[in-house]
Amino acid sequence: MMKPRENLVRLKLFQVNEKRRRLAQLDAMIAEFDRMAGELDAQITSEETKAGITDLNHFAYPTFAKAARLRRDNLRTSQAELVQQRENAQSELAEAEAELAKAEALENRGGKGRDSGSNRAMTG
Repeated sequence: MMKPRENLVRLKLFQVNEKRRRLAQLDAMIAEFDRMAGELDAQITSEETKAGITDLNHFAYPTFAKAARLRRDNLRTSQAELVQQRENAQSELAEAEAELAKAEALENRGGKGRDSGSNRAMTG
């Protein structure tokens, strides 16, 4: 049978691993959005070069470049939101790791405390 403190440690370990997975997901999404925005930048530059127009307000500015700019800007906005979520996830991970350390210390202390207590009962 598993002891309650072992269950607590397993729960805290699960929570830490879950927070680490979430952090890795956010990192991957941020990197992917950055890559996609970079590709859009290249497409925008290419379209502007073909058209010979870089002024967004020019009547003949390429429609594709306008759409790509909008998509890129939306990606950058989403990326900034993900960076904020990542910061929150990082602090949640730090909290979960601290709770895990406490639970492990409690389990270790609890195990030693019972052993030394039973030895005292035999000798005293």
